[in-house]
Amino acid sequence: MSTALVRPRSGKIIGGVCAALAARFGLPKFLVRLGFIVFGLVGIGEVVYIVLWILVPKAPA
Repeated sequence: MSTALVRPRSGKIIGGVCAALAARFGLPKFLVRLGFIVFGLVGIGEVVYIVLWILVPKAPA
């Protein structure tokens, strides 16, 4: 857990939130994305993703 929580410029699918969380906590991107899909089916994944998309800064160029 040594990297900062920033959205990457590459390796992202939509906003880079899942890639940022996976890099920050050392998890596979697939598992983080799967978790957001599951939470999306419950009804809170979309809201959490949008909030994190707004709050997590983009990585510097």
